[in-house]
Amino acid sequence: MATVRPNTGFQSPASSLPVSGPSSAILQPFRAVPFAPYYRDVRFPSVALLTLVSLSLLSGCNRGAHPAQTGIEAPDFTVSDGMTSVHLANYRGNVVLLNFWATWCAPCIEEMPSLLQLHRQDPGLVMLAVSIDEDPNAYASFIRARHVDLITVRDPRKTAASLFHTDMWPETYVIDRKGIIRRKFVGAQDWTSPEIIHYLNSL
Repeated sequence: MATVRPNTGFQSPASSLPVSGPSSAILQPFRAVPFAPYYRDVRFPSVALLTLVSLSLLSGCNRGAHPAQTGIEAPDFTVSDGMTSVHLANYRGNVVLLNFWATWCAPCIEEMPSLLQLHRQDPGLVMLAVSIDEDPNAYASFIRARHVDLITVRDPRKTAASLFHTDMWPETYVIDRKGIIRRKFVGAQDWTSPEIIHYLNSL
């Protein structure tokens, strides 16, 4: 006579598994149910999206754009490369366009023709180009080949750039007649654009 077990509402893991054959009285080993079907339906942010966001934040941090720099006195510096010497304080009383650049920097090369054109159109505007080139020969060759006739000096130790917290190239600072930083431009610009010329003439 079969023994009837009372229904307790609890079912053991082993009893829920199918049993076949004559050894049906032997409990089968417990097998964990895989969780793959659940996780297959969960959507996670793609690796590409996370990478894009991270790079955008990183590039924003590395731009070196310090808004607090405008409206304050430009840090003075003296840089000499054996051929040219530049002392920023000597140009007090003039509007100064201070450009940090390098011959190996593609955006710097891109904006150089418009910088030279602005220099020839407005000789009263003081333009100081501080290069961070380490190779003096490459620097001198570039100056000759591009007919760079504005004031430029090589500063491989980045002495001046570090004072302005500049770590990306090119970056350009507009300094007014009192030596105050009025504006900062990041990246290549068209220095002959009517907007920029109007702004410079207003100082």
